[in-house]
Amino acid sequence: MVRLGLLGFGAIGRRIAEACAAGQLDGIDLTAALVRRPRPGASGRPDITHDPDWFLRYRFDVVVEGAGHQAVRDYAERILESGTDLYVTSVGAFTDTALLERVVAAARGSGSRVYLPSAGIGGLDMLASLAEGGLDEATITVRKDPASWKGTAAEELVDLDGLTQPHTVFDGPVREGARLYPQNVNISAATAFAGIGLDRTRVVIVADPTITTHVCEIAASGPLGAMRFVEDLVPSPENRKTSTLVGHAIVKTLRNRVATLVIGG
Repeated sequence: MVRLGLLGFGAIGRRIAEACAAGQLDGIDLTAALVRRPRPGASGRPDITHDPDWFLRYRFDVVVEGAGHQAVRDYAERILESGTDLYVTSVGAFTDTALLERVVAAARGSGSRVYLPSAGIGGLDMLASLAEGGLDEATITVRKDPASWKGTAAEELVDLDGLTQPHTVFDGPVREGARLYPQNVNISAATAFAGIGLDRTRVVIVADPTITTHVCEIAASGPLGAMRFVEDLVPSPENRKTSTLVGHAIVKTLRNRVATLVIGG
């Protein structure tokens, strides 16, 4: 059995727990979840704790992070140093190059591995394959309804409640866009790592009152050809800044870890 731990127990963590309880992840034992604050009355499987030392005593085979950039900063190195593989969904945390270097060093030192799963991001395999031949340009455009941008830097730029037409709140390199919008555009950082990097990949961020879904478009071109991929996803009812698909996609990723027949990377 693969011993699984979770950093965070929000939309992603609960979807994984549901899949385990329904027998959809045979070969995986969901053991514990680390959360920010105590949860009175929490019992059973997984063991939900706010104590990092208690959490890490389980000595997991793999931990899935679904708790945000700060959780990556606080715990990624320690988890990897214990010899545990780590799946990071808050990829935008690695716009901090020093953090990325420390995390990679921790993994290398213990023989563990850091995974940046595709999660809800389609087209990454094709983008990475195109990048093998070099890329001339890559752009990701992220469109979400105004409510999805509440609590972000967009509120300082535009009256989100008063928008009647799409408004671009950022257009520039992914390194800066992912830093400014840490909960909304982790997808852009993953795209950058798959392609031509954080500084050469452009992200366009749009608050769009004409839609109720999350629309993301990846476009890239190079010597091997060009690609354009568009996804139109339902927001999570628990966290409107992300899509419902992400939790399901991580379940697929975990299934691939233990499956005999693996479809996709």
